[in-house]
Amino acid sequence: MRFAMIALLAALGAANPASAQVAATQYTKMAPIDQYLMADRNAEIALARSAAPEAVSRDAEVLILGRHGFEMAVKGTNGFVCIVGRSWTSAADSDYWEPNVRVPMCLNAAAAYSYLPRILKITELAMAGRTSAQVNEAMAAAIASKELPPMAPGAMCYMMSKLGNGGDSIPHWPAHLMFFYSATDPAIWGANLPGSPVLAMSDSLERLTQFVIPVRRWSDGTEDRSGPGGNKRKE
Repeated sequence: MRFAMIALLAALGAANPASAQVAATQYTKMAPIDQYLMADRNAEIALARSAAPEAVSRDAEVLILGRHGFEMAVKGTNGFVCIVGRSWTSAADSDYWEPNVRVPMCLNAAAAYSYLPRILKITELAMAGRTSAQVNEAMAAAIASKELPPMAPGAMCYMMSKLGNGGDSIPHWPAHLMFFYSATDPAIWGANLPGSPVLAMSDSLERLTQFVIPVRRWSDGTEDRSGPGGNKRKE
């Protein structure tokens, strides 16, 4: 999962130089667990909700990261689940142990059922000290054994927060939507073709195809000037 997701976001970053930079630091080992946690529970809830427009996220379930993995902070009523991804699910390999990565995501019910378990398992493994290579091996085995389900029809998530940090390699991800399928040909969406706004990548080991569609506005309604055709976003 990590390879497919990060490759897609690297492609977005390459298309939008304002959102990418060369990683300056190699994070070669796990930091103390406290550095991955957010001390302010309410701040993490707010950051998680910032992944999607308020009309979506206000009634979503929210998970926050505890010492042994993600745990429920707010019960939801609309089927969506919002979380803040950390480095092991949401950063390039060189930033795998980067403690400051914070990537808000808001998944719909189908993705909460089928994609979220992958995030939760990766998080459990990483917080136990597993390396990126060990996590990828364990995930491939879990998917092959059907411990983890295939993607449910309609699985997608919002990633429209302008408040997140993707790590040294891709600190500012453009606002976008992601759609998840099990082993699907990207050609069915016309992905990756000249002029197409759709990016996609398939991972045969994880039997996962991810489609990314950049959008022009952040979740708060302001324009994302780092997106396609936009100007460099002011910091």
